[in-house]
Amino acid sequence: MKKLSWLTKRPIAHRGLHDLNKKVWENTLTAFSRAVDRNFAIECDVHLSSDRVPVIIHDGDLKRLTRTDGFVWQRTAAEMQALKVGRTKDHIPALAELLDLVRGKVPLVIELKGIAGHDDGLVEAVGAQLNKYKGKVAIMSFDHWLIRDFGKYMPDIPAGLTAYGKDSHLIEAHFSMLAHGLDFTSYAAGDLPNPFVGFVRDKLKMPVITWTIRDRPAVDLTFRYADQMTFEGFDPDKMKA
Repeated sequence: MKKLSWLTKRPIAHRGLHDLNKKVWENTLTAFSRAVDRNFAIECDVHLSSDRVPVIIHDGDLKRLTRTDGFVWQRTAAEMQALKVGRTKDHIPALAELLDLVRGKVPLVIELKGIAGHDDGLVEAVGAQLNKYKGKVAIMSFDHWLIRDFGKYMPDIPAGLTAYGKDSHLIEAHFSMLAHGLDFTSYAAGDLPNPFVGFVRDKLKMPVITWTIRDRPAVDLTFRYADQMTFEGFDPDKMKA
């Protein structure tokens, strides 16, 4: 297991340090710049464009964020970058733009978003960029078929399982992924505590981060059962004070 004390050192800004999409929108270069300025780690979401370029956007559907019909996998990276987010001047960034912006100033936690039938090459494309990146970076995904390729294309990058749930069938599925070289997990705070998180944290000494933290009760829950939070909508430094 890789050394990951840096992963839990500072709160992680969920999709960057946005303001809940009022003026500064999620997963934009503006939101990422604000996180860097405040020395928060950055979480972001990556999809694969039609020309096999990793681009940063949470939804597979373009409607909510760009008011445009269609899906990410139908657009080239250049077409994606031409789309404005909300009514701002920010565009959909490529992963390479984030890496160039951050340059190791704060840690990155990159979630790979799989779209069955349209994500072939996503892990390989992300790996081609991250294997050359000099800063602290980790990868994670909900999608088990992507995680199974992490070790092939990014053996030296810390790998995590993004997860939720307390039901036995979900917990069993999470346990099955431990065979694929996981280094940490990112778990839904509302589903804590549970046997999986308890085992990986207490027995395997694996870091656990939570998502998505928006208020004091969730902060308290995080630090009772996990090691760090992925937050949005408030200032963790002020809340701690």
